[in-house]
Amino acid sequence: MIVYKSCPNCGNKNIIPVLSAKDYTVSGDHFEIWECKDCSFRFTQNIPDKDKIGKFYQSENYISHTDTAKGFINNLYHKVRKRTLVQKRKLVEKVTGMSRGNILDMGCGTGAFLDTMKNSQWDTTGLEPDKTARDKALELYGLNLDTPGIFYSLPEKTFDAITLWHVLEHVHDLHDYIGQLKKLLTHGGKLFIAVPNYTSYDAEIYKEFWAAYDVPRHLYHFSPGSMKILLNQHGLKLEMMKPMWFDSVYVSMLSEQYKTGKSHPVKALFSGLVSNIQTLMDKEKCSSIIYVASA
Repeated sequence: MIVYKSCPNCGNKNIIPVLSAKDYTVSGDHFEIWECKDCSFRFTQNIPDKDKIGKFYQSENYISHTDTAKGFINNLYHKVRKRTLVQKRKLVEKVTGMSRGNILDMGCGTGAFLDTMKNSQWDTTGLEPDKTARDKALELYGLNLDTPGIFYSLPEKTFDAITLWHVLEHVHDLHDYIGQLKKLLTHGGKLFIAVPNYTSYDAEIYKEFWAAYDVPRHLYHFSPGSMKILLNQHGLKLEMMKPMWFDSVYVSMLSEQYKTGKSHPVKALFSGLVSNIQTLMDKEKCSSIIYVASA
């Protein structure tokens, strides 16, 4: 079990507990979430270490590993994903200025995004810790994914694009990890980091029931301010922030279920739409944000 005495992001000791959230996916256990009052970074306290957290991913409902379409919300996720995969590919190509190149996808799940890039003639490398997900990627797309064990031995300055779609919040070795990502980028290469935003409108509405806390799998909970500080510490330049418009609705549907025990799709849709309206006025209020950075 890991107990933080200082902020995992900035290292300062001005940290306080702010709420307790429940693991609705696997264990039913509650975990405290703490906040750094200096950099606004939040983190899950008393988390399992790397060798013990695996059991908290073992659920047929954990969509990133099983690709399940069971249930209304997971079915909706699959329908939306078909569109967002194309949007992600276009974003990578626009920002890099390349129609093909070398791409590394970290925590690539069952491989849907890598398959999209491979079909657009990109040379793809994917790392995924879960064997079930790797097997599914091979079954669905013929992708042979590697384990994260090779991450620190990959050759430097290899990748024109590195993507982390809702991955960084799962990584124990935060600073070593970011440092290695920087080393792997080519000159002019771009880093794409998508994470939930706990300062979003939907997070404020659902509080401890906000599904994107997803404890204990989500070790960290980013604000735009804390992400800027993290990137700056590693000499990475933040080039843009892109809202992930669909996340607010998907997260609100899960959050509504956690809060009330029922899906309430109309109410969840309203919460998600209001969150997106807030984002139109301030992009730092989106439920999830893609941060694009370069060395």
